[in-house]
Amino acid sequence: VQLQASGGGLVQEGESLRLSCVGSGFSLNYHAIGWFRQAPGKEREEILCAAKYAGDSYYADSVKGRFTSSRDYAKNTVYLQMNNLKPEDTAVYYCARRGAYYCSDSGGYNAWGQGTQVTVSS
Repeated sequence: VQLQASGGGLVQEGESLRLSCVGSGFSLNYHAIGWFRQAPGKEREEILCAAKYAGDSYYADSVKGRFTSSRDYAKNTVYLQMNNLKPEDTAVYYCARRGAYYCSDSGGYNAWGQGTQVTVSS
């Protein structure tokens, strides 16, 4: 099982970025994918859990209305579309796999990808 996050970069405040999380060794059909971020000196924050069914997904207040997630089952990939980026969004972003296809299970995350750096300048 592997997850590969990519798509980070340096953008200006108000711009957009799309991150990708490609999974291998498992099928997205059976797993929710979470997105986390960690800024320097801060704890890791779960910002979004993308469930198989959109109604089961979770968005942190800090990104609600600006970030969305989508899935491409043919590519076994989950995307994180980040709009109206702010300097406080600057962090290393990670994707992770839950044991279930929904976000409210008790099993948590059981596989992690490496991070991708997002830097938003003002």
